Amino acid sequence: MGVAVRVIPCLDVDAGRVVKGVNFRELRDAGDPVEMAAVYDAEGADELTFLDVTASSGERETMYDVVRRTAEQVFIPLTVGGGVRSCDDVDTLLRSGADKVSINTAAIARPELLGEAARRFGSQCIVLSVDARRVTGGAPTPSGFEVTTHGGRRGTGIDAIEWAARGQELGVGEILLNSMDADGTRAGFDLEMIERVRTVVDVPVIASGGAGKVEDFVPAVRAGADAVLAASVFHFGVLRIGEVKDALRAGGVEVR
Repeated sequence: MGVAVRVIPCLDVDAGRVVKGVNFRELRDAGDPVEMAAVYDAEGADELTFLDVTASSGERETMYDVVRRTAEQVFIPLTVGGGVRSCDDVDTLLRSGADKVSINTAAIARPELLGEAARRFGSQCIVLSVDARRVTGGAPTPSGFEVTTHGGRRGTGIDAIEWAARGQELGVGEILLNSMDADGTRAGFDLEMIERVRTVVDVPVIASGGAGKVEDFVPAVRAGADAVLAASVFHFGVLRIGEVKDALRAGGVEVR
C-alpha cells in the first residue's frame, strides 16, 4: 500500500458548539470544538473533520472563528464541510485555517462547482462528500446505491458510484463516503459500497458510517478505504484513537 491509513474523528458543530454528546473526562467543556480537537490531536488523530450543521448562514462567522482557533492550536490537517455553496465559501474556510473543504449538496445542484474549486484552490483542498444509501423503494440506480441529501432522508436518484467517479473526473482530491444506512448503527462499515467506489476512483476514499468496535476498521481498509472516519464511538469514549490504530497494525495495516 505504501501510504499510511488515516484515522479521523468527525465533530458536528452547531453554532460553534459540538453536538452529538461527548464524554471525555479530560475536557472542561465538552461542547468546545477547539478543546476537543486538541484532545484528539494529543491522542494521535491524523486529521480532524468539522461538519458545520448550522442551517443559518448568519452563524457562518461563528464557524470561521472555530476554524481559526482550532488551526492556531492543532497542527494536524482540518477538513471543514457543511453549507459550502460557492468558491467564495471555500476561500473563506481555507483562509480561516482549514486545510481541506468538503462539498456535498451544492455539488449535486451544480457539479461544475467541484471543477471550479479544484482548479482555483488545487485538488488536494477539495473533498467530495457523498451521503449514499442502498436504494430500497423507487427507481433503482445502476449500482443499487444512490446519493442522498438532508442527512440521508431525501433520495436524489443519482447513482452513488457514478457520482464518486464524476467527482474524480471534475478534479476532487478525495471522496468522503458516508453510508447513511450504517451511520449511527455501530454495525460496521458498508464494505460493498467502499469496494464499489474503490473500483471507479484512484483518489483516496474516506470510509464513514457504522464504526462500532475496533474490529470494524481493518475490513474497511481491505475493502479499499484509505482513511477511516468515526464520530460517536470516539466522542463517547467507546473507542480511543490509539486502540483503533493498534487494531489496524495488528491487521497488517500501516498507520502513522
